[in-house]
Amino acid sequence: MRRLFPVPLPSSSAPASPSSPSVSEDRTWELEELAEAYAYPEAAGSGGRAWLRANMVSSLDGAAHHDGRSQPLSSAADMRVFGTLRGLADAVVVGAETVRQEGYRPARAREAFAARRAALGQGPAPVIAIVSAGLDLDFTLPLFREPLVPTIVLTGADAPADRVAAARAAGAEVLVAGEGRRVDPARVPEVLAARGLTRLLTEGGPRLLGQFAAAGVLDELCLTLAPLVAGGTADRIVSGPGMPVPERFVLASLLEEGGFLFSRYHRI
Repeated sequence: MRRLFPVPLPSSSAPASPSSPSVSEDRTWELEELAEAYAYPEAAGSGGRAWLRANMVSSLDGAAHHDGRSQPLSSAADMRVFGTLRGLADAVVVGAETVRQEGYRPARAREAFAARRAALGQGPAPVIAIVSAGLDLDFTLPLFREPLVPTIVLTGADAPADRVAAARAAGAEVLVAGEGRRVDPARVPEVLAARGLTRLLTEGGPRLLGQFAAAGVLDELCLTLAPLVAGGTADRIVSGPGMPVPERFVLASLLEEGGFLFSRYHRI
C-alpha cells in the first residue's frame, strides 16, 4: 500500500532515516498505521455531536455489488481497511436489507485495537445498529443472540408491536428514531449520540446511504474503487431521493494497493 495524497513534504531540518518506512513507499502497512490514517477527526464526539462516515466499494463502472453482494468487488487490502474502520467505530449503522443480503454477524473484539478503544472509552467492539421500519429480521441469528455488545434496532414510533417485542426478547435494544413507522435518517446520528455513540460508520446499503446523504448528515465517505468492470444493473453506492443541489466533498486522503484506490472525502 502507498499513500498518493496527501504526500508529506520532506523535513528540511531532519533528513529521513534510510530505515524509516515512507508513507509513499509501496509496502504492507501495519494496522496501527491504518488506524492513524483513518482516525476520526476531533469533531467526532465534540459537544456530543456524532460524526457519520460511510464505507463503500464500487467497481470502475459504478456497481456497488455483484450478484447482490459487495464481497466480489473487495480485496485483501479492502478487507484490512474494512476491519480498521470497524475497529475505530463506536457503532456500525446498517440497513435491514443489507443485514439480510450480506449475512451480518456480530462485530468482534480485536486485540490490535483494544488499547486504542480503551483510551477513548469505547467498548470492546462496535455496536451493530440496524435501521428498520418493519423489523423484518431473523431474531434467531447470532447478530441478536450472540453479540459481544447488544445489537441496536432503530425504528419508528409506530413500529409493529409484536416485532418490537421479538427484538427485545432476542436481546436487542430498540430505539425510536422517527415518527409513525418511518425512520428519519436525520435523527439516527443524534439518537445514537444520545447513547454515547458518536463515532459512527455506515456500511450501507445504497438506499440507506442515499437517505443519509439527502438528509445532510453524511460527514465522510470512505470509497474503495475496485479495478473491476461488473456490468449488469447493480445499484450505485448511493441510491435514493434526489438532492436539489449536489453536495460538495473534499478529498482528505488517497491510498493505493494492487490497483485498488482507497479514498476519503469530507463534506465541506
